[in-house]
Amino acid sequence: MSRLASTPLSVLDLAPIREGGSAADSYRESVALAQLTERLGFTRFWLAEHHGIEGIASAATAVLIGHVAGATEHIRVGSGGIMLPNHPPLVVAEQFGTLETLYPGRIDLGLGRAPGSDAATMAALRRSPHAGVDDFPQRLEELQGFLDTPRPGQRVLAVPGQDTHVPLWLLGSSGYSAQLAARLGLPFAFAAQFAPGYLFEALRLYRDNFRPSAVLERPHAMVGLPVVAADTDAYADYLATTMRQKFLGMIRGRRTSAKPPVEQLEMSSMEEAQLQQFLGAAIVGGPATVRQELNAFLEQTGADELMLSTDVYALEDRLRSYEIVADVRKV
Repeated sequence: MSRLASTPLSVLDLAPIREGGSAADSYRESVALAQLTERLGFTRFWLAEHHGIEGIASAATAVLIGHVAGATEHIRVGSGGIMLPNHPPLVVAEQFGTLETLYPGRIDLGLGRAPGSDAATMAALRRSPHAGVDDFPQRLEELQGFLDTPRPGQRVLAVPGQDTHVPLWLLGSSGYSAQLAARLGLPFAFAAQFAPGYLFEALRLYRDNFRPSAVLERPHAMVGLPVVAADTDAYADYLATTMRQKFLGMIRGRRTSAKPPVEQLEMSSMEEAQLQQFLGAAIVGGPATVRQELNAFLEQTGADELMLSTDVYALEDRLRSYEIVADVRKV
């Protein structure tokens, strides 16, 4: 059996808004994708917290998680992630305690430190520029306390939340969260979908420093990975120009809705190098290429789970990409 056939696969969704589309379209498409990937046997469907970004509709992440969980039956639904310094831990515990109560055994709580926004939006969120820099472990401990069995004399309770034991994951694109997850014995997810450069060092830090805990006996590392699969290499490369346009826009200081694919992208050599820094781990191709490169990636990283992100313009192409991945893992 290949590594790919035996490795759990999951889905990361940003609820992307297409050029000419709407947030309502995005939510309908997120549900369609979750329902398909559930039928295909994917393990998790996670949504990411972002604020004030024209092309992303997942700002109210907990609300959208509930919407997707209500439209599916057994796939785990969660956050990839909630940016903990944006919120009081009590509120996060109440939201995810509510979700776990509504959908028992199906909710994951992935946590990150980044703002998921720019400085002006951070100010609108009333987030301090220093939030999460030094106090993230304390915020995390407080959140854990609101999800665990109440301590004797605990004055403030999360209702619901207490005793739900919603599984926590730490997310990151550097060594900080890798080392904290290792010290606390928590599962770790690395964001190679936009920051592949530090992947191998973060995985080494996590595995080398892991301490078994009540929730995890040995390290469990999930890697986020951009994948665009299509029926041919050429068509996949064409579809991937939507993803490349998004990152080029970020490099040029312009965040926009998802743009239709184009035959050719115009960029400077410096922009091309910067694009590679964002998308160096991306797997783009037809079935044979995707199978070979996914297996090679798993051999290189030893990842325990992959969380795939497919950023293409049309829903039918996005659904087809996940169908192809599900097909090639059986071979």
